[in-house]
Amino acid sequence: MSRKAPQLRKKIIRNLKYSLKNPFTWFWFSIAVILCIITYVNFLTEQEAGITTIWDSIWFTIVTTIAGYYEFSPGSVPGRIASLLLLIFGMLVLSAVTGKLASYFMDIQIKKEKGLMTLRNLKGHFLLCGWRSGFEKILDNIINQNPEITPDLIVMINDAPSEKIEDIMEESRFKGIHYVFGDFADENILKRALIQKAERALIISDHSKNYSDLEIDSRTVLAAISMSNLNPGMYIAAELIDSKFQKHLHMAHCDEIVLTTDYEHNLLASASSGMGYSNVMRALISDDADSGILIEDIPKAFVGKTYIEYRRTLKYPMVLIGLLLNTGNFQQRRKDALREAQKNPNIAKIIDNLKKVKTFKSNQPVLTPPDNFIIQRNTKAIFVKGKPMED
Repeated sequence: MSRKAPQLRKKIIRNLKYSLKNPFTWFWFSIAVILCIITYVNFLTEQEAGITTIWDSIWFTIVTTIAGYYEFSPGSVPGRIASLLLLIFGMLVLSAVTGKLASYFMDIQIKKEKGLMTLRNLKGHFLLCGWRSGFEKILDNIINQNPEITPDLIVMINDAPSEKIEDIMEESRFKGIHYVFGDFADENILKRALIQKAERALIISDHSKNYSDLEIDSRTVLAAISMSNLNPGMYIAAELIDSKFQKHLHMAHCDEIVLTTDYEHNLLASASSGMGYSNVMRALISDDADSGILIEDIPKAFVGKTYIEYRRTLKYPMVLIGLLLNTGNFQQRRKDALREAQKNPNIAKIIDNLKKVKTFKSNQPVLTPPDNFIIQRNTKAIFVKGKPMED
């Protein structure tokens, strides 16, 4: 407390000095003094008009200033002059106050539209970082494939041209979406987006400016590092152009890495076979949350049991094709593994577990594992589900 008291006094003195140097402070002070003088003059001169106490005079001043009409009818010359001045000052003060309020709220609205406001009252939201052609389609698919993510839980972070953002904000299907303007790799910008309370983040290759591919991937890695430091419990997915940056994202504890260029090249190459692979991939990567490849939780009762035991409990229409290992947030999984290692009395096993924590792959798919494969913690099931056949 002894350290805080001097700091508080210094802050008060500093604010007081600033206020005394501000011309608006003296303007409002002068208005207050004039109103006090007028109030006192009316109290002295308008006894016959009904102003018998100082409180009557104060009430007369308030009503005249705010409402613009006389509660009492002044009869004396000094009282009439004072009341006229009161009416004029009331109009000026009311105009100044309403103008200031309108300017304040307009400034807030403009800052909000331009993404310059610090967000408030958000928790468990989704951060979409970066900008590129077809951004609206990406945003649409995110909402379609994640029914739990409504537009008011999505925060866009980028420095794209303002007209692009305005077009999105005007779309009814994106009503309520939030926007923060700036470099998504900057910690201060991320804090304005309340990253500490966010649940997930997707970093897409940013083409908002004329960045080279090297710059784009470098900014993606830097953003992933910043996010991981600011919110270790957040799930981070990132898109890369060049696969050589993949190891850097792993070091940044990125939970999911999307190599878009490699996928495009593989898809084009598979189409050359004439076997219809591209049509199959289009069906698997559906644009809704109820068909295509689905990732589902495995009941806790099956942890420690075999793959065949779990598969036998499943019924059509979904087809189990494999398991997804080490799912969820990397940092949380690491804590869980360390906690389990600490409980193990065997020193050799503890060291082995610690090595596994450092080397295991995040979100590792295992397709059609053997029947005796043991289901571990943080494992999910991979299903394929088709859309209903049209008549």
